[in-house]
Amino acid sequence: MGPFWLGLALGVLLTIPFILIASRRTERRVRHLEQRARSADRISEQSMLTGGLAHEIKNPLSSINLNIQLLQEDLVALGREAGSAAMAEKVGRIQRRFESLSRETHRLRTILDDFLRFAGRMKLELAPTDVNELLRELVDFFQPQAQSMGVTIRTQLDSPGSSPDNAAVPADERMLKQAILNLMINACQAMAVARDSGAAHGGATEMIVRTDGRGDARGEHLEIHITDTGPGIAPADQPKIFQPYFSTKRGGTGLGLPTARRIVEEHRGSLTVHSEPGKGSDFVVSLPAGERESGDSGHEAEGGAYH
Repeated sequence: MGPFWLGLALGVLLTIPFILIASRRTERRVRHLEQRARSADRISEQSMLTGGLAHEIKNPLSSINLNIQLLQEDLVALGREAGSAAMAEKVGRIQRRFESLSRETHRLRTILDDFLRFAGRMKLELAPTDVNELLRELVDFFQPQAQSMGVTIRTQLDSPGSSPDNAAVPADERMLKQAILNLMINACQAMAVARDSGAAHGGATEMIVRTDGRGDARGEHLEIHITDTGPGIAPADQPKIFQPYFSTKRGGTGLGLPTARRIVEEHRGSLTVHSEPGKGSDFVVSLPAGERESGDSGHEAEGGAYH
């Protein structure tokens, strides 16, 4: 055997172990991807089943609520026709029980609606969005409700970048409005509760909606600040507030903040909070500025239920 063929044979022999190692790695990677796909399918199926169950509960709940309203109307008429004080008092007691039942069915409906918004499949329709204009519209819409809760909203809207071209970020306007509105409602409720309960707060009468364009290692991004002067968040609670069903508010569903964070993260952004007990909280939405790749338009979140 000549030197050439001997060298070729040795080369082949030396290459075989590397081929085997690469083959085993590929096989492991394929198995891992298959497991992930099966897991994603199971999660998607479970989410769809859960969402379907929630819808099935909502339908009879709506029927129950309608019948409660009809019974309340009949009781009002019966109360007017009551022939004695004892009968009128008995009808009044029944009315109060139906009012309590109506409140509970309404609360259940709210819980189901919040759950469906949180667990639902999100299909984002991304388009260049002027966030400052979006916030102006949202503040105008929410201002009356805030004033009814004793809160004044101030805005400090900056350009999200040094260039006018950076004034728009790729976003689903409807979904982003929902996330910001959740934060504004949460801030106003926290301030109102703090005033009513006498808890320490930073004034509890003012909320600031502010934007700030920044650039760092992550690239250009836009920050939206929802800052309140409420009671702040206890350090022990701060890691929990974005967990589903965690709430420090009486009657709260614990899904407002997790839903807001999920919407922001579907935009490839982040939602964080900086809070000082007794002074207030600053919720910060950070969104990537500039155009996204065309393949990201119409991004759809996986693993959610239809709603």
